[in-house]
Amino acid sequence: MPVVTLSQAFLNSGLVVPEGKQRIEYCDSAVPGLLVEKRATEGAVPVYYLRFKRNGKTAYDRLGTVKDLTLTQARKLATERKVEHAKEAKVIPEVKPAVGEMTLDTFWVEHYLKHAKLHKRSWQRDEQLYRIRIKPKFGEKKLTEITRYEVEKFQADLLEGGLSHASASHHVKLMRRMLSLAVQWEMLERNVLKGIPLVLSLIDNQVENYLDEEQLKQLVEVLKVDTCRTPAMILLFLLSTGARLNEALTAIWKNIDVEAGVWKVDAIRAKGKRARNIPLNDSAKWVLEQLESKSKSEYLFPSPVKNSGGEDVPYTTITRTWYRIRKLAGIPANVRIHDLRHSFLSLLARKGANLSMIQMIAGHADPRVTTRYIHLSQSTLGEIANLASVIVQKTQPVPTPLATPSALPGAVIAPAEGIAKPEQQSPEETSASNVVPLFQKVA
Repeated sequence: MPVVTLSQAFLNSGLVVPEGKQRIEYCDSAVPGLLVEKRATEGAVPVYYLRFKRNGKTAYDRLGTVKDLTLTQARKLATERKVEHAKEAKVIPEVKPAVGEMTLDTFWVEHYLKHAKLHKRSWQRDEQLYRIRIKPKFGEKKLTEITRYEVEKFQADLLEGGLSHASASHHVKLMRRMLSLAVQWEMLERNVLKGIPLVLSLIDNQVENYLDEEQLKQLVEVLKVDTCRTPAMILLFLLSTGARLNEALTAIWKNIDVEAGVWKVDAIRAKGKRARNIPLNDSAKWVLEQLESKSKSEYLFPSPVKNSGGEDVPYTTITRTWYRIRKLAGIPANVRIHDLRHSFLSLLARKGANLSMIQMIAGHADPRVTTRYIHLSQSTLGEIANLASVIVQKTQPVPTPLATPSALPGAVIAPAEGIAKPEQQSPEETSASNVVPLFQKVA
């Protein structure tokens, strides 16, 4: 590569590409690194470049053509660029943390939360668990510094602090999931929380709370007159359909067919993302008749708080209202909103619906889950066992179901009529009229 003292006269006549070559470069002796390149292509315009070192390798910075820049301008620009490149070379390159060296909070913000928002409908619950309790305890710890012992102690401390077994376990499951993803994404070598014992695995978590006829009567009476009408109607709707709370909160009118007696729950609103149809019995239809939201809102139960655009949004929770109403109705403090679904499905079982019918109405993918909602008291089991008594025969060897709303005075609650015996009706024939209604229509 020839080194010459570039001049305007040389640029005008001396830029000749030798025969057999594609291009030639001439370096300027006045400004080291400045060169002009001439290609053999006909009509090609010579170009000024600055040659310099970047991370130990030769790099080229295009300055412009001889038509764009005079020689003086090219030398000045080359000098300025050399200063800039020298400053860049002094900047210490960012070093990525070694595997497992990032903090749990960094992993949460930059990786886990983004993943959860794409793949979990319950990501907001994860955010709440992390922000309130996990971050203050483990947020500044590196992934490699988190130990199994600390997390087990954390779980025990949550229990001692008054959290339920389920809530305490959810915190640990979230941390276990985070470290598992860190391993999958090659940010951590191993998950120390793999197989960590959850407190739920040490206890019987099959809570079996359901309302007896007196509790049901008191609850209905309170709900029918409570001043918080929308939350009260939501609870009555849950009692009438056996739906999950989120399904009711997000229910929309376009999915309600009162004439056919069917409520369609879209996959996006259903647990497990499986669409299903819920039959509407007379009680559910009675509730729908009381709602003022029809033709006014997309939602059955719109929240009084609207979004920033002034549009209706569904309720996100009615837990506080439930606590107040539960106390007014004299319902035990351990009865949850979800136990209204539990009570509805148990009542279906006691009124003669078989496992397949209940599974379809409940929307369970696995029949083993449905069996949790079929409850018989010890006295009922004893009566069933007496059916096989061969020594002493009872005068009426037919089991008496647990007390049902049919025994209640005042005709506020009424049992369904015409529920066929399991052998008389297939699951496909189950309709809204066969589901136990809770309220009579009041004229």
